Amino acid sequence: MIQSTPIMLAVLKLFIIPVGGGIPAGVLLAHGKGLAWPVTTGLYLVSDLVLAVAFEPILRLISVLCGKVPFLSRFSAALKMVMARSAESFSGTSAGPFALVMIAFGVDPMTGRATALAAGHGFLAGWAFAIAGDMLYFAVIALTTLRLNSYVQDPNTTMLVVLGAMFVVPMLVRYVRRTFLGKAA
Repeated sequence: MIQSTPIMLAVLKLFIIPVGGGIPAGVLLAHGKGLAWPVTTGLYLVSDLVLAVAFEPILRLISVLCGKVPFLSRFSAALKMVMARSAESFSGTSAGPFALVMIAFGVDPMTGRATALAAGHGFLAGWAFAIAGDMLYFAVIALTTLRLNSYVQDPNTTMLVVLGAMFVVPMLVRYVRRTFLGKAA
């Protein structure tokens, strides 16, 4: 259970990958190399903090541009309406804290932060909601990956199954909601 810096950096690099197999690959690498789960979770939190520092200036620039360019202003207004509708499906009326956490959980932390900004939340509160949702997502994927790997005992197969589920399960949920529950996805 030695926490070596090269292993932690390798896991952090996998977590910083914005899409794809970063979580399952990082969790399996950390587990295989003997990193304790609190260290692994802390590394994922660090990757979210890096994302916040890297993404916030881009988000602020886009926000400024949306106020000055007519096409982007219209796009921004349409996006706010879509975000409000999305938030309503979680909370009923507006983009409150629970809705913002669930948006980050269901989509990604950048979308969660953008929604929080559109709802008027500043840097700290907005990223707190986004990171809380992303950490919940990490917990679900990490636990699923480790549990599945204990049965499959092949990290490559485990990672492929988890990645497939990450893409297929949301589509199935939308299909079931639309088809059987009569709700818009």
